[in-house]
Amino acid sequence: MKKIVVLISGSGSNLEAIAKACQNNTIPGSIELVISNQPNVKGLQRAEKYHLMTQTINHTDFASREDFDQALAEQVLSIEPDLVVLAGFMRILTEEFTNAFAGKLINIHPSLLPEYPGLDTHSQALANGDLMHGVTVNYVNNGLDSGPIIAQGALKIDPSQSEAKLIQRIHKIEHALFPKVIAEIAKGLISLQGASVKFEKDSHFGKNNMEFFNV
Repeated sequence: MKKIVVLISGSGSNLEAIAKACQNNTIPGSIELVISNQPNVKGLQRAEKYHLMTQTINHTDFASREDFDQALAEQVLSIEPDLVVLAGFMRILTEEFTNAFAGKLINIHPSLLPEYPGLDTHSQALANGDLMHGVTVNYVNNGLDSGPIIAQGALKIDPSQSEAKLIQRIHKIEHALFPKVIAEIAKGLISLQGASVKFEKDSHFGKNNMEFFNV
């Protein structure tokens, strides 16, 4: 059973999807710790619903980004995790942190990278009249949303729909795709080799790492 640490900043809907997959053994692993950089967020309540150990490390309590990341890294390292999952963790991590967990650190981003790194991805996709939008799961490196891509989930944009509706549809893809990727990593079917993602022959994503969703 792989040991997983999940980092959150908000509602924790992806955390809940991962927790469900661990609970039903879709993911051969367990969430050993949930850390939020924001106090009193809904994600912490979701974690408690699944009887997960939680901790808040409030970034505003630290004088610098480096001090916060050091405290965060020390807490994560104490768990000796096999995988560290950024599930709506709204912090840009320092090079020291990403290096400490190289090959074990993954993120989900609400765009089809390399399009739209950073924030406000949905409004950008709509403003630019894009036909497709989606999410990307990637290994984290020292750049902003620039790590090696593991898998992507895409949908067709309905230009008549609101941004709020598009976000709802994107969340459905996230909740389906992220646990599948984590399960394959936990099973040893996906790994990071240097700067490239390695897919074993039984990996679903190795055959086609772009999935289209009708949501």
